[in-house]
Amino acid sequence: MIQRRRSPITRLRRRVHLILDAGSTDVISMFVHRSLIALVMASVCSVVLETVPELNRDDHLIFLTIEVLAIGIFTLEYVLRVWSAPDHTPYADMHPWRARLKFILTASAMIDLISIAPFYLGFFVPADLRILILFRLLRFFKLARYSPGLRSLFAAIEAERKALLASAVVLFGLVLLAATAMHLAEHEAQPDRFGSIPQSMWWAIVTLTTVGYGDAVPVTLIGRVIAGLTMLMGLMMLALPIGIISQAFADQIHRREFVVTWGMIARVPLFASLKAHEIAEVMDYLEAQTIPANTVIVRAGEVPHSMYFITSGEVEIESPRGTMRLGEGHFFGELALLKKTPRRSTVRSISATKLLVLGAADFNALMAHNHTIRDHIERVVAERS
Repeated sequence: MIQRRRSPITRLRRRVHLILDAGSTDVISMFVHRSLIALVMASVCSVVLETVPELNRDDHLIFLTIEVLAIGIFTLEYVLRVWSAPDHTPYADMHPWRARLKFILTASAMIDLISIAPFYLGFFVPADLRILILFRLLRFFKLARYSPGLRSLFAAIEAERKALLASAVVLFGLVLLAATAMHLAEHEAQPDRFGSIPQSMWWAIVTLTTVGYGDAVPVTLIGRVIAGLTMLMGLMMLALPIGIISQAFADQIHRREFVVTWGMIARVPLFASLKAHEIAEVMDYLEAQTIPANTVIVRAGEVPHSMYFITSGEVEIESPRGTMRLGEGHFFGELALLKKTPRRSTVRSISATKLLVLGAADFNALMAHNHTIRDHIERVVAERS
């Protein structure tokens, strides 16, 4: 088993998995992700624009080229994702073929397959497949793989599916109730519009959703009272799923930021020995920040307001004593805070750098609260002075 894991094919499969699923942040992975995003957008725009008769007639070859290119690359992506599925963490303990089957049945894999299926069906089904344009537009949802925001939104909907289903059931019940009441009130005055409960349900749906097309309106007094109550119930009921999703989405964003910040703190050697509850306490003081390459972070002569911990990337410190570079796990800016003097050095990011920022007030609180961190920082300050 160990030899299989170390075989060239297995290493290649692992590498493919890391590139496709954002497990790697190297140049190749970033290029692949950005290229796939660009291709998804180009493909979706092509599908939309080719429905314009003039454009389809004049630029049909361009649309066809984009479609063939997208199908080829998306098919290769799908095959590679299925092949590398055994390296996906949830399937790591499964037999490779079972892991691939599990992956194929996931929502994201189904979207990948359905979005390319119409092209291949065209070789076997002689009918006009333009009716399947909706399936081609499903490619847009492939962007969820590369957007943390979309992933968080889908995760929020998934987490609250039972609450959303319950609100949908209640809403349907209100549709039936409003339609029945309106049928009883208006069936004699307007038999063509409210002659039955199914006919009245169209009015109930339009009214509860506050759309109000106006093609069916009550004319009796009791009908108008029912309509007014239905509108008020619609306003209250539509707010319910919106509130559920917005709260769940906010929780997902907070949870993701918590996990990211926890991971960043754990990578700093100064905090690596802390226990879980101590890291949780430190998180209250720190703020994550991403700095682009070749950007001044602090400038000599400035009044100090923060110190910085490097979780990834590299910075260059220009001081009267010379120039030095610091990388992942190091920190800077603490000397001016301790001595409460203007900064003596200018610090510039060499590459894209992720930092944990500790404000001056929080710095003093952390130093007073955690003696291990205070002693370590003072020791480094003494070495740099």
